[in-house]
Amino acid sequence: MALSTLSPAFTTHSTSSFLPNLHHPSAAAPFPANHHSSSLSTPAAVHKWRANVSFFTGLLNNNNKAKNAEAIKQELLEAIDPLDRGAEATPQDQKFIDQIVRKLEAANPTKEPLKSDLLNGKWELIYTTSQSILQTTRPKLLRSRRNFQAINADTLRAQNMESAPFFNQVTADLTPLNAKKVAVKFDFFKIGGLLLRVL
Repeated sequence: MALSTLSPAFTTHSTSSFLPNLHHPSAAAPFPANHHSSSLSTPAAVHKWRANVSFFTGLLNNNNKAKNAEAIKQELLEAIDPLDRGAEATPQDQKFIDQIVRKLEAANPTKEPLKSDLLNGKWELIYTTSQSILQTTRPKLLRSRRNFQAINADTLRAQNMESAPFFNQVTADLTPLNAKKVAVKFDFFKIGGLLLRVL
């Protein structure tokens, strides 16, 4: 599992495991908060109001879903904040965070993330369970300070980048498995300034 946020500034985008995207803007509410006015207090008016807004039920539900997603995102960010991108996470931490991520994915208002422009961009890794990415077997001074992933959903390409001290990179093809998941096939590695191709 890996979680990312758009770099350099945090935005409200969401991603799943590889995507992850955290990553969707809340839909604007189609009605003001005080739309229950006194002019709708008679039974006939209430009945008419219900009939007229049935068309907007989907919009209202989507707005509530987006608001719920924002609250879950905040819960997730608070849970991962002290874990050094996952390097300090215990198995209990990982299980708890996985539960929050599943809730967030279920609340995602974007039905087909792979078809959304929200996925495109350069993302900064903020949490992962991958020990190879976290480089936990290395001394802290030799671990990557920050990790990034650039995603282009239009060309189905991705690039992972490490910061100092090594600046290693890897590029990959993305093959959609459905509207929410992709298979990742790495093809080029840049390690220590050398460009290596996977055969």
